Amino acid sequence: MLPTDALAVFADAAAVPVVEFPFESRYLLSTIYVSLYVSVIAVGLSTVASVPLALAVGFSEFRGKRLVTSVINTGMGFPSVVVGLLVLVMVSSQGPLGHLDLVFTKRAMIISQFVLATPPITGIALAAVTGVREDVRDAAFALGGTRADVALTVVKEARYGIATAVLAGFGRAISEVGSVLIVGGNIASANGISKTRTLTTAIRLEARQGRYELALVLGAVLVAVVLVVNAVVVRLGDSKTSAGGGLR
Repeated sequence: MLPTDALAVFADAAAVPVVEFPFESRYLLSTIYVSLYVSVIAVGLSTVASVPLALAVGFSEFRGKRLVTSVINTGMGFPSVVVGLLVLVMVSSQGPLGHLDLVFTKRAMIISQFVLATPPITGIALAAVTGVREDVRDAAFALGGTRADVALTVVKEARYGIATAVLAGFGRAISEVGSVLIVGGNIASANGISKTRTLTTAIRLEARQGRYELALVLGAVLVAVVLVVNAVVVRLGDSKTSAGGGLR
């Protein structure tokens, strides 16, 4: 057994935190929660809107299709601070959504991230859908498939591209700083519980205040979250593919 003095030294060393979190772990956990809550909802809503839009544009031939595609692709590089400013104007007391009292709330952050995530999800999903070979669609029609059946077959063929689109949208949403800072305000309560502070805005704040150790920990958590979400999305895509099949 170790001597009593050695045990005491070991206990004291174990009690010293590697990084002293302000407000203990509540600060970190609440910041992670806000980041995931806002980003997952925004990307989920964007996916529901973007994938059908990509299918509609990809399957249709109409005048102005190139213009629509160009607008979607241009939206991928739209400045996030401009999106945040426009959303803030809309939800402010003088804006059309002012009666909803959304200023400096998670709902305003969701709106902002929805706008930012939609172009990359739509654009990459559209590229994946249009990249499916014509003979796949022809075979689906030849087997008596309806338009919905053909769309489902195309989605299965383009599953990795669509998964990449969702991941790109999530990456842009959860790594966003400018727009969520404008519409959310980077607010935390006096006891350290995050109200609208995300991992990215917390990293910015801690770095500006010289707490680099905590900023690095938050950065590592952000990278870990993105890696876990990427693995889950890819795994879900693989499982859905193995569980599904062709037209019956």
